Amino acid sequence: MSSSTSRSSPSTPPRPGPPREPWVVGVSGASGTPYAAALVRALLVAGQAVDLVVSRAARLTLLDETGLPFRDAHWREDLAVWLARGADGTPDAFKVSADDLDLVRHWSARDLAAGPSSGSYPARGMLIVPASTDAVAGVALGLSKDLLQRAAAVTLKERRPLVVVVREAPLTGLTLRHLVTLHDAGAVVLPAAPAFYAGARHIQDLVDFVAARALDAAGAPGADVLYHRWTGELGGAAGVTHGTASRCP
Repeated sequence: MSSSTSRSSPSTPPRPGPPREPWVVGVSGASGTPYAAALVRALLVAGQAVDLVVSRAARLTLLDETGLPFRDAHWREDLAVWLARGADGTPDAFKVSADDLDLVRHWSARDLAAGPSSGSYPARGMLIVPASTDAVAGVALGLSKDLLQRAAAVTLKERRPLVVVVREAPLTGLTLRHLVTLHDAGAVVLPAAPAFYAGARHIQDLVDFVAARALDAAGAPGADVLYHRWTGELGGAAGVTHGTASRCP
């Protein structure tokens, strides 16, 4: 047998599939963890990949507001329980499947070598919900003291959508200046201010409204399953029954 026939032919490498392009969702320590849960649920219902970063302060807020832990070593189990919880505290109010969780990648807020810390990492954009004044200041000043702040800085420098759902009242002059800095850098500043024209009847409706507006501001899908849009008809939302991502059976 000749040497030419004895050599094995190099195999053709399989063509790679489309790259995973997640939405980065940062959860900071401000009150309002139900906003983050509603937003993540809507993205998952829309079939969107999510990279989740939960700050150390956010874990304390989540524990205080819901009694639920969020642990790096058990993030999948903890996230499932969190996403299934209603804004009114009802456990298992919403269905979260294993397929939903497969769309999520969790990064520790301490991991500054994580994917979202680099501009070469493919991401569609980032939403910080809720955004504390500490997170606002850190991003505005370019501190990058944790992965949440670093990922936001990368989002800005790469000219990707960044939505900052600030949750604080009243706002100091210093925070207002930080928010103007973020606006001028290209971010969308979206206060966590629910509206009532969409026919809100439950605390979950108010939470879903804010999450939907944040998704719209980022250009992300999923908002339509959360709230009834304004159509120009006075009273049009009254009596409207609409499903939400969190109420899907």
